[in-house]
Amino acid sequence: VQLVESGGGLVQPGGSLRLSCAASGFTFSGHYASWVRQAPGKGLEWVSTVYSDGSRTAYVDSVKGRFTISRDNAKNTVYLQMNSLKSEDTALYYCAAGLGGVPGYTYWGQGTQVTVSS
Repeated sequence: VQLVESGGGLVQPGGSLRLSCAASGFTFSGHYASWVRQAPGKGLEWVSTVYSDGSRTAYVDSVKGRFTISRDNAKNTVYLQMNSLKSEDTALYYCAAGLGGVPGYTYWGQGTQVTVSS
């Protein structure tokens, strides 16, 4: 079972990045998928979630209108398009997957670093 994130990097304020998370070893289409981040010296912060069928999404207020989560179940991949990036978006971004009705996330990725700096 694996969740492998990619797409992180260094970007200037106002720039964009697209994170990807490729799933393998489990029925990805049966799980909702989320992005969770951890800024330096801080705890985990939920960022966004997409339903297993992609029909619904949710975002933390601080990224609404700037970030877009999506998924392609044919490719077992979830994405996070991040626009108008701010320095406060700097964090290690994790992909996670879970089952409806089951507390917590079942699977986690290893994270990809996003640094927003001029």
